[in-house]
Amino acid sequence: MHEMSITQSVVDAIVEKLDDAVITCVRLEIGKLSGVVPDSVRFCFDVICAGTTLAGASLVIAEPPGVAACRDCGAEFSVDDLILLCPCGSANVQVLSGRELRIKSVEVA
Repeated sequence: MHEMSITQSVVDAIVEKLDDAVITCVRLEIGKLSGVVPDSVRFCFDVICAGTTLAGASLVIAEPPGVAACRDCGAEFSVDDLILLCPCGSANVQVLSGRELRIKSVEVA
């Protein structure tokens, strides 16, 4: 489960930046095409935060949809999984969004 190491990295980055500040809320953005399972991150978050300044903090996850553009026909279309095919049948596509994995904000008490 790589979500455990990803969540650990998020918590480590916040603790490193904010040192002893008490954190009340963490907002993440995890795109639908990122390969990260938000529910797994939620589960790992409480476990990893125990004993840190993030203990008891809430976790809010936004899940931006996948959007791609076809290089052959020029159409933009939504993508729900990692199979990137344009409705025209072309696989020559560019992902425009949905691969995000970032800390959007942190609320401090």
